[in-house]
Amino acid sequence: MIELEVLPNIEKPPVRWGKVINQETCIGCHACTVACKSEHLVPLAINRTYVKQVEVGTYPQVSRQFQITRCNQCDEAPCVPICPVTAMFKRPDGIVDFDREVCIGCKACIAACPYDAIQISPDSHSAEKCNFCAHRIDQGLEPACVVVCPVEAIVVGNLNDQNSEVHQLIARKKADVRKPEKGTEPKVYYIGASDYTLNSAKSKYETHHMYSNQNEGYPVMEEKHHPQKHSIAAARLAYDVPHNSPWHWEVSLYTWTKSLSAGVFIIFAILTFAGQTLDSQWNITNAVVGGIFLGLTGILLIKDLEQPARFIRIFTRPQWKSWLVRGSFIIAIYSLILLVQFVLGIVSLSGGITLAIFGLIFGGFTAIYTAFLFAQAKGRDLWQNPTLPLHLFSQATLAGAALYSLLGLLFPMSSSALSIVHITLLVALATHLILIVSDSVIPHSLVGARRAAHQMIFGKYRTYYWTGILVGTLPPLLIAIFTSNLGFMAVGSVLALIGLMTYEHAYVQAGQSIPLS
Repeated sequence: MIELEVLPNIEKPPVRWGKVINQETCIGCHACTVACKSEHLVPLAINRTYVKQVEVGTYPQVSRQFQITRCNQCDEAPCVPICPVTAMFKRPDGIVDFDREVCIGCKACIAACPYDAIQISPDSHSAEKCNFCAHRIDQGLEPACVVVCPVEAIVVGNLNDQNSEVHQLIARKKADVRKPEKGTEPKVYYIGASDYTLNSAKSKYETHHMYSNQNEGYPVMEEKHHPQKHSIAAARLAYDVPHNSPWHWEVSLYTWTKSLSAGVFIIFAILTFAGQTLDSQWNITNAVVGGIFLGLTGILLIKDLEQPARFIRIFTRPQWKSWLVRGSFIIAIYSLILLVQFVLGIVSLSGGITLAIFGLIFGGFTAIYTAFLFAQAKGRDLWQNPTLPLHLFSQATLAGAALYSLLGLLFPMSSSALSIVHITLLVALATHLILIVSDSVIPHSLVGARRAAHQMIFGKYRTYYWTGILVGTLPPLLIAIFTSNLGFMAVGSVLALIGLMTYEHAYVQAGQSIPLS
């Protein structure tokens, strides 16, 4: 009897969907754009997919180059971990999908995406993007853009299958991805794409083309503000779609009110550790002032949501990788500490060192957690700054010392306590100024960071930036150095708070001012 060898049961690797776009055959007909809009009922003014056009060369040697632009379906999609409620999620087959019924409209995913692929729908007020036509994939069909392409420039398939067409195309031809340095591991590959289309920093943004409305979104940079120079040929963006900055003045102001709220407890803790005995009135005052600015912070955060009625979902279905969630819980705990301090003040108890320690910890984290949230926004190069936690802590200390200097005019405080407050204000102002200058003088390694910093210092936001330095930092610093007069210190404190607000607005908005597509 012949025994047959039993082969082991080898499991096939799971499906991992990817896409190859052949720009060598793309004719720029926009059929994919139209098909996407029709398939998903995408409203006017936004696009999940579109054909970017760049004109390269100088007359008469000019060529027009195309790039089909959409979500890159990243293996390490930054929009997923930053989403506080898992409205953006990655399926087991690698498709990055979204749930508009869950989205709270925080726009964190837009800030995180390095490819400008996500937008808020004016109909649903939720974040939407290309989702690989997941509903068609589940039916065994190809995405709508693949079906309608007249030259078969778009191919989809299983990247884990060596026999699939996408796998073979990538193996046979040089395939590029957009912004590989971001570490997102995109699964949309381009064959024959120009570096002028793949790299948004390589083309100039102009406003005179009748089909280009870039100026409706990100601010257009004048030639003198555009640091990229081309020695071979000129490149002009002929067609793109507008992408607005996701976070507006509410977020700029929230960083300021949060600094004020956290700062008062930082100063309270410093005074406690220095052995300065503050009576129950200061417990109440500190808790009330901190609570007011913390309440304003919450109002601003909710107001900035596209779906403000859904804000409670941050607490009922939290996604713990998101620093929006972590920050919200930190703020909640800090608010409880302020409440405890208020109650202790009412019953004429101090709370002592224990209260000061917990208040300093959670007040400090309230001040600096935004640095980690900004770090999750991989699309914003200016915010990828390792010194940002220190800078935010120094800003909160500055804000708290300035507030205490003003409150010292209304409520009794010993001269030694006031001296500590003024010294702390001086140190915080000096630290703030050093970090601003170092951030401006030390060259940025990322092109996007350099361009954003240029916008902040010399571009659209220069008025806010220089007001923060010339009004809100240097004069208060000189006042703190040369006088301890309470009236002058009060003036310096007011200027410091104004300058801090204008600088933070410049920093937050300039970080979003660079188009990424």
